Amino acid sequence: MTNFSQNRREWLKRSAVLTGSLITSLSIPSFSKPAFGMTPYKGTYALAEPYGIAPHALEEIKARLSANENPWGPSKMAVQAIAEAAGKGNRYGHTIAKKMLAMVAEKEGVSEDCILLAPGSTDVLEKTAFALCINGGNVVSADPSYMSLINTARAIGATWKNIPLKSDYAHDLEAMASAIDGETKLVYICNPNNPTGTLTPASAIKSFCETVSSRVPVFIDEAYIELMDDHEKQTAVGLVGQGYDVIIARTFSKIHGMAGLRMGYMVAKPERVQAIKKLVRTEMGVCMTSLEGAMASMKDVEFQSYTRTNNKECRKYVFESLKRAGMDPIPSHTSFILFPIQMPVKEFLAGMVERGVGIRGYTINDKPYARVSMGTRPEVELFVQSLNEII
Repeated sequence: MTNFSQNRREWLKRSAVLTGSLITSLSIPSFSKPAFGMTPYKGTYALAEPYGIAPHALEEIKARLSANENPWGPSKMAVQAIAEAAGKGNRYGHTIAKKMLAMVAEKEGVSEDCILLAPGSTDVLEKTAFALCINGGNVVSADPSYMSLINTARAIGATWKNIPLKSDYAHDLEAMASAIDGETKLVYICNPNNPTGTLTPASAIKSFCETVSSRVPVFIDEAYIELMDDHEKQTAVGLVGQGYDVIIARTFSKIHGMAGLRMGYMVAKPERVQAIKKLVRTEMGVCMTSLEGAMASMKDVEFQSYTRTNNKECRKYVFESLKRAGMDPIPSHTSFILFPIQMPVKEFLAGMVERGVGIRGYTINDKPYARVSMGTRPEVELFVQSLNEII
């Protein structure tokens, strides 16, 4: 009885410390200014809103180009599989999850114990942060980049070593390697990067991982990589099978058009997968309908090719239209384009909303930027028309 009481008191003590850390983090005003200077715009049409626009303006939006969603999905095969699976919703999806796990393992060329299924790649990012940063330390990543893992790590007491992107917007891998110290828990790389849309060459990423992963794990977020024609050459997933301490995150939100259905996975060494499974029952968060839809979508190669082709055509049209409008867009390998604007972010976003277009805005290095996601051809044409009217 004494052991039980002592263990219970110790558990309560540790829980209180963690809870206190979370509460304290929620009360801090904001992050310190990043080296590169990226801070989300928090005006009337705030990035904090799910679509980058104010809730009262949602009904006015004709072109939703703010969240990097796939406007052509999900695939018809996925929709049919989801509909058929709905009738089995009274049962847990453990058996279906095992089937999905085996399918992903075969696709990525690794054993099943290297795969972790999750409701979207954001879930993988956040759970990895908890697993590795629960006792503090620091995370090394580019600036600007996608902030989900960083935000979670900071919320539980870790610090962020933000390394500015190079002049060509590629990751400064040499500087990132130099930033690693005895307190570094992991290195995070988003490739292609969000919000810049830029790509760091696969050869450089692989060389970096082969050297650095012997010191700390390297997390590579490949959410957008399957939108590239040569994605099989650009991915670093092969490093996992070679035994390197590399973590890869993939999502079904982009190429598969399943953002609202929440499906993603992680590929990593078995011990990394187990570190998360010891904390949470990850597969319990994945719906049977999403699992069935994801497996069907993986088989629908024609739809994936359709998405890839349409995304590339719309991106080319938007990029060239921005150039003709006198803008200086950053060449993108993703489903969005980032470009500097010559007016306050709030004014620019408000002008877009008035014309039925929802996009996102940022302040980077104290200068205003906008990010437009790819939509259907009529949607991106409305964006271009609105752009020319506003500027």
